[in-house]
Amino acid sequence: MVKVCRPSSRLAGAAIAAAVLALSAPVASAAPAADPDRSFRITDPRITESSGLAASRAHPGIYWTHNDQDKPLIYGIDSRTGATVATITMRGVGEPRDMEAISVGADGAVYVGDIGDNLNGSWDHVWIYRFPEPERLADATVDATQFTVKYADGPRDAEALMVHPTTGRVYIASKNEDGGGLYEGPAKLTTGGTNTFTRVGEVPWVTDGAFSPDGEELVLRSYFSARGYAWKNGRPGADHRVRAPIQGQAESVTYTLDGSALMFGTEGTRSEVNRVDIEKGGGSSSGGGGSAGNGSAGDDAGGDGGDVTIGAVVLVGAAVLFLVFRRKKGSA
Repeated sequence: MVKVCRPSSRLAGAAIAAAVLALSAPVASAAPAADPDRSFRITDPRITESSGLAASRAHPGIYWTHNDQDKPLIYGIDSRTGATVATITMRGVGEPRDMEAISVGADGAVYVGDIGDNLNGSWDHVWIYRFPEPERLADATVDATQFTVKYADGPRDAEALMVHPTTGRVYIASKNEDGGGLYEGPAKLTTGGTNTFTRVGEVPWVTDGAFSPDGEELVLRSYFSARGYAWKNGRPGADHRVRAPIQGQAESVTYTLDGSALMFGTEGTRSEVNRVDIEKGGGSSSGGGGSAGNGSAGDDAGGDGGDVTIGAVVLVGAAVLFLVFRRKKGSA
């Protein structure tokens, strides 16, 4: 879904830098289709705006996703084939307004963040939906719990919701071109009133995020970069670059269930989900297909060097055209 934002030469510059640096990243060959948790393509024609991605805890190799404005539908995708193996209809939550994120908690529940705000903070509250992760992979209607959410410092747009895997606490990262905030929810969400989220940190422009399975790292991604943050005592610490693929509209990220890799998703019909393996030092490298780009336009490039070729020009042009298209459509 296109978001309204202000033109920025800085963003265009970041796009160009990220696109050029992406060409120097190694491209790994795809693993056999039978292997789970590899790069894959979503084949379901109903999924045109995959805005969130979460690895199933109950079903290895399955990833939950959703469109950003839709009926209350969640799709279970088999990473071996890209096919939908379960369509979950949430009952009791009304009509979603702008679903942007999804996460699976240690309690075995799926959390869905209806937290987007196209009008840059015009809604005084947003919602989180929660339902138990299904034991069987099949089409089903489930009863979901709806939580009302407000921010202590006023309304804002957000696309990232993360549930910590050990504490169960819910966090939201707001989306702002000039930098957003990381918000912490109450120790336990309640249906008896408003759940106030408090700002506990500053973050860059964020389109999604995910905690590592051990809860020791938080990864946040944007359209052209990704960064990892050491997580200690409920707060983000030292950060480092995370390599991420250059995608048409970079919308989602999640760890694999075993924590060995990150899965990066994008919007669009038959959109791709690209695997990026975690390096021993806490970074990441390309793996399982798809090309990995530099984690941040402001960091050292890393990887193999290379001359700028025709491919660079095409990729840079595509990045700039993408930004122009988004701005024109957003201002329409």
